[in-house]
Amino acid sequence: MNLYVSISSVTAVLGVAVLSAAPALASGADELAARLGRIPPSHPRLFFSEGDEAALKAKIESDPLLEAAFERLQAGADATKHLDPVKREKVGKRLLGVSRTCLQRVSYLAFTHRMTRSENYVPRAQREMLAAAAFEDWNPSHFLDVAEMTAALAIGYDWLYNDLAPDVRKKIKRAIVEKGLRTSQDGGWWVATTNNWNQVCHGGLVLGALAVLDDEPELAGEIIARALKNVPRAMHEYEPDGVYPEGPGYWKYGTTYNVVLIAALESVLGTDFGLADSPAFMKTPEFYLHATGPTGLYFNFADCGTRGGSASAMHWFAARRKDPSLLWWERAELERWLAQGAEAGPARDRTLPFLLIWGQPIGDVPAPQKLHWKGAGPTPVAMHRSGWDHLATFVGIKGGSPSTNHAHMDTGSFVLDMDGVRWAIDLGAQSYHSLESKGINLWDKGQNSERWTVFRLNNLSHNTLVVDGQPQRVKGHAPIVGSSDDPEAPYTVVDMTPAYKGQLAQAHRGVRLVGPAVLVQDDLKTLDHETVVRWGMATHAEVTIPRADTATLKQDGRTLTLRILSPEGATFTVYDMENPPQDYDAKNPNTRMVGFEAAIDASAAETFAVFLKAGQAQSDTPTIIPLTDW
Repeated sequence: MNLYVSISSVTAVLGVAVLSAAPALASGADELAARLGRIPPSHPRLFFSEGDEAALKAKIESDPLLEAAFERLQAGADATKHLDPVKREKVGKRLLGVSRTCLQRVSYLAFTHRMTRSENYVPRAQREMLAAAAFEDWNPSHFLDVAEMTAALAIGYDWLYNDLAPDVRKKIKRAIVEKGLRTSQDGGWWVATTNNWNQVCHGGLVLGALAVLDDEPELAGEIIARALKNVPRAMHEYEPDGVYPEGPGYWKYGTTYNVVLIAALESVLGTDFGLADSPAFMKTPEFYLHATGPTGLYFNFADCGTRGGSASAMHWFAARRKDPSLLWWERAELERWLAQGAEAGPARDRTLPFLLIWGQPIGDVPAPQKLHWKGAGPTPVAMHRSGWDHLATFVGIKGGSPSTNHAHMDTGSFVLDMDGVRWAIDLGAQSYHSLESKGINLWDKGQNSERWTVFRLNNLSHNTLVVDGQPQRVKGHAPIVGSSDDPEAPYTVVDMTPAYKGQLAQAHRGVRLVGPAVLVQDDLKTLDHETVVRWGMATHAEVTIPRADTATLKQDGRTLTLRILSPEGATFTVYDMENPPQDYDAKNPNTRMVGFEAAIDASAAETFAVFLKAGQAQSDTPTIIPLTDW
């Protein structure tokens, strides 16, 4: 079939903006239209073509971890055969869980079919896709739902194209076009936003466009051109060092779809039009690598869980950069998951097929060379560790602003791993639906909005300062103002002053490794009135206070000692975190905060310094010097 794509229609979407947003698009609309017009009508073509299965199967069989992961994926596909297809059942305003379930089922069934050539998987995948295709819509009011459902049917349609009856293909294609692509022509804030919605929505829609390109060349060209124009806006957020402003959990979501988009374009059109030429984007796997501590837990700032499992995008980055050390945690996560055995159940990660497609035989992954990493940008962060073994010391600290997408009032917050235990924790996000269903306006980020009354989102629950009981300033942005990777005294200093505008004249926080121990120090100056400042650290450990300036934490048979070095006379106390104040707050079982309060005179300078040391670790108590002299 000779496809024709109007250059003028592509140009109308690309415009001149894409030339500045993606400089590598040298020939702009002409090149895109030409490439679209040369695509043969064969399927499958997304990510790997017909005939590529043998090489992929050989690669998987050459590596025990990949082979075991495929066996778990196949078990997931087998388990799906006994389940009813998805139904259009929303949870609050979202159909997203249904879309993700459909994507997981269809991709597993289709991938297993292609790897085994067993026809047993095709009828079940067909039932799943036809059920979704029959929905009245895919909930465009929450457009992530549409994007992920479009991705689900696009993958199934393309990978199983030659095994589907013509009438079935027609129904599935019509749903992709009408409920996915054409629905997206109405636009929305997601089109040009800079957060994960941009990456996920354009990524899912481009899969749909490439899948139906044969019959809808004009529409497909429009969808792809729009993505090429707008996805660079989200990719700019990685500047300059690769930090994902929304935290490692949303890194996995947004970045995976960004990689899916790039890989899909390359597999079908032979180019990604320069998207992967972004230096900051190619640095971002380092952020994700370093954002996991020795315990295997994230530095889970913003709306982030504590653990993310395997991240398929990291395998793409490792292959692209020829750097197997990027898979340090990926190997560990695969081994942990597979070691759980049958009780772990079949795989649930909807991106697992991509891990197998992009992954290389893992073998012995070398430890990363860097122990210290920092990045600037909308959410500056730094992570320091004493090593890459599971007993190493790890401390992560962040600056940034509560105003960024999914952010909390956690400016200056830190997490801490020592001796195999996560001691200083972040509670992470509360279920969005649990709050929205009780009428909370969760997404208004005004200074006095309801969002900041939620305990897990304000600074009362984070490992940072609370000044006179007040919330942090939403518009304040805290930069990293000092950092060193000197192995003798690695440190980072964050200027938190903007987060406490009108509350403190100065608030600088530094974290420093002192051998295997950690010093957390705040250099503060007050305004023209006495000010009460609270220092706090959330933990799951049992806490005892043997003397005023010392707290002893016990967890998993290990011990951590906190000692107040300054101010003199400060006394540790334990604050309740299990039962937050509002009826809409989630409970936090087995959680408490250890901290202290100090009243600081008007127009005075004060230093808070807490020394944290595990077990019998030998670390001399550091001398307190100003952060400017670190």
